[in-house]
Amino acid sequence: MTVESTGSSEAADEVELVARAVDGDRAALEEVIRRLQDPLYRLALRMAWRPSDAEDAVQEILIRVVTRLATWRAEARLLTWAYRVGVNYLLNLRRQTPQEARQLSLDEFRDGLADGLAEEDYRGPEAALLAEEVRLSCTQAVLQCLERDERIAFVLTDVFELSSAEAAWILEVSPAAYRKRLERARRRIRTFMDSTCGLVNAEAFCRCARRVPKALALGRIDPARPVFAVHPVSPSGRGVAEAAAQLGRLHDAAAVLRAHPDYAAPQQKVDAIGALLRSGRFPLLE
Repeated sequence: MTVESTGSSEAADEVELVARAVDGDRAALEEVIRRLQDPLYRLALRMAWRPSDAEDAVQEILIRVVTRLATWRAEARLLTWAYRVGVNYLLNLRRQTPQEARQLSLDEFRDGLADGLAEEDYRGPEAALLAEEVRLSCTQAVLQCLERDERIAFVLTDVFELSSAEAAWILEVSPAAYRKRLERARRRIRTFMDSTCGLVNAEAFCRCARRVPKALALGRIDPARPVFAVHPVSPSGRGVAEAAAQLGRLHDAAAVLRAHPDYAAPQQKVDAIGALLRSGRFPLLE
């Protein structure tokens, strides 16, 4: 199966770049990694939930991409092919997110959000920052309540906005099977968000700013060390403010889950990969 999804000049550039990398051009290989590291990190973050776990995952994924680079035949965009490598790793990851370990359902998650919800918006220090931290943490957690196969389908199409054909190719399933999986995920997410999230439905009960006090009390967010609201983003990428601004125009469930900053892969992990490449352990560099 071939996925036609990139222009001829861009495709030719990718083919030439990968050929140079496989032939041992270190600068070309570093450019391949540079192009892939942030999108693959964002994929890992949506699947693994916590940045620390996503950092470990993206390092492993990038190593797998590098060591298999010679097998890329331009049947899909380089990033699409790299997503296939990453998805295979993430779906088979033994480490579970806290929600997976507890087998937390969307219904149970909704009940947890209702418990302790304040009657008024939080007005304490850093109120806007903490409300954003709650929003970003919550939308991450919602995804973890889906089974992994449904989660990745929703992420690929409704968050990353890949076509069904591309996503089916990544998952190595038929387009019909993929569409069924995606519709199950969409139905569950829509039902949950419409009944719960005030960003989607003004009649729903939950408001990020009213969830802040309980999240602070439970230690779900740390005002001294926000995880998502201050996370570094890609150069020229969308930041927290830009992502949040989308919510003023879009109020559907997918848009809310999509409205995350363009997070950047941690540089120390990328540097560690560079050190491994320079160690001479990889056949394509010999």
